[in-house]
Amino acid sequence: MSDNAQFPVVIVAGPTGSGKSALALALAEKFSGTVINADSMQVYRDLRILTARPSDEDEARAPHRLYGVLGAAEHCSAARWCGMAVDAVEEACAAGRLPILCGGTGLYLKALTEGLSPMPAIPETTRSDLRRRYSDVDGADLHQALATADPQSAASIPPTDRQRMLRALEVWEATGRSLQDWQALPPEPVLPHADFQTILLLPPRQPLYDACDDRLQGMIAAGALDEVRALKALELDPDLPAMKALGVDAMMRHLDGLLDLDTAVAAAQQATRRYVKRQFTWFTRQIIAELEVKEKYSKKLEDRIFSFILKKGLTYQT
Repeated sequence: MSDNAQFPVVIVAGPTGSGKSALALALAEKFSGTVINADSMQVYRDLRILTARPSDEDEARAPHRLYGVLGAAEHCSAARWCGMAVDAVEEACAAGRLPILCGGTGLYLKALTEGLSPMPAIPETTRSDLRRRYSDVDGADLHQALATADPQSAASIPPTDRQRMLRALEVWEATGRSLQDWQALPPEPVLPHADFQTILLLPPRQPLYDACDDRLQGMIAAGALDEVRALKALELDPDLPAMKALGVDAMMRHLDGLLDLDTAVAAAQQATRRYVKRQFTWFTRQIIAELEVKEKYSKKLEDRIFSFILKKGLTYQT
């Protein structure tokens, strides 16, 4: 593509369980697209069942990128994902395929469409060393350490949010500047010539909650507990993103003998419903969609959605 040429990028967004993956696949088959993962947990290969990654059969029907590309011991930030997503989008365009971003991680989508602060990448050695040093430090002491190094960030992060405290500390140690200083800088676009067009699925909440409850039961039957058992055996830092995937905490407590399976499943279902509620709030406040669909995806919606793609001219032209 030329340096200044506009190129279409379709975003399929919505809360978990809304049918995003099925819709993205249908679009990819119809319009010669490449499905690019925009879900922060589906980047990890260790939790295919529990994160509802596309099946091998689905991936064989159209190109899929950024699914299961990292191990659970790795840390995937919005900036790291954006770098991988830009490569995947450019690869799709070079092949004459329509890039289709699919996911429910609002922070990732916002970073790709609106840009990132110019903060440099944090060396993995800095991140791992810091987390090792603070592995046994409780929340109050960790917050005091952050307040000493970076009082500006400490003032906005509660002592209960260990992940954000560690993030602020690693930025301070790597750059000598406050995380908030970096975030205050104007974002730099990562795909400045992309024509983003968003399809947002927002089905009614209660049926979606019920569907998510049923889906989790299906995941357990399909072997999700074995996935968590294998993840537990790795003895990873509990602050790693993969360790915070929906259902992991409850299943690990079951494996430790702290919860019976029914109680663990109920806890995971409740956590999923709360996450869906947060996604609804984020999407309704943060996303202006070119097409909003108030239903869970099904094939009966294809005429409407395909017509939108054609009307907008969202096909890649070489």
